[in-house]
Amino acid sequence: MTLFFTAPDGARLAYSDTGTGLPLLCLPGLTRTMADFDYLAPHLPPLRLIRMDYRGRGQSEWTGAATYTIPTEAADAMALLDHLGVERAAILGTSRGGLIGMVLAAIAKPRLTGLCLNDIGPVIDRDGLARIADYIGRNPTPKTHAALAEAYPRSMPGFTGVPLSRWRQEAETHYTQTPDGLRITYDPALRDSFAASLAAPAADAWPLFDACAGLPLALIRGANSDLLSAGTAAEMRRRRPDMIFATVPDRAHIPFLDEPESLAAIHAFLKACTA
Repeated sequence: MTLFFTAPDGARLAYSDTGTGLPLLCLPGLTRTMADFDYLAPHLPPLRLIRMDYRGRGQSEWTGAATYTIPTEAADAMALLDHLGVERAAILGTSRGGLIGMVLAAIAKPRLTGLCLNDIGPVIDRDGLARIADYIGRNPTPKTHAALAEAYPRSMPGFTGVPLSRWRQEAETHYTQTPDGLRITYDPALRDSFAASLAAPAADAWPLFDACAGLPLALIRGANSDLLSAGTAAEMRRRRPDMIFATVPDRAHIPFLDEPESLAAIHAFLKACTA
């Protein structure tokens, strides 16, 4: 069931909160929603699963391009934990969600019990950013979920061995069917925010990663990722030799999180968070 809370600036934001036990706050990718974690949820041990739609995405209120920033979204995540009365939570961050998680480790470490990063690190490859810039804010050319599912293997070459049924799930999760074709599930103005961040000088995000010192940490990387290079992952492992790490074969950006390698890393991470 989708619930709503009010952010400090008055924005109405959607979230879900199910189960009991260790709070696990799941933060989705840039254009994604809380449905990003639907594949993972059935495989989790008993815990309190908290998910949210960032402002401008899914069922959350559209608040304009200027507000679609990582600092604002990090503040929204903290506001959600405050709303729920959750003092500390483990964070699983997919892509942009992992960047938000690192920001939270830097500014609110006492609120975190650990951080698991899904195909993201302190250095983001320009090839991956260019690919995102090409599609963000635009409706897909295929007009139906079935047609998009058929097109996915050609547009996502880093993924192999993915059944058509999974691509159909992806299409239905991330696009809404209308009489005029498929529509994105987020504010098209997110494109403007992304373009502005892409044009800005690249910031050094290694201090954010280093801020995770002392926290249980995990990294999942798609073997064919164009956003998180093998070199960046290796440097992350050098800086944190204790970091739980998994490479997911036949996956690019981003792993679905129900692959055996992903699940093994996530379960080890959750165990570390409760040790």
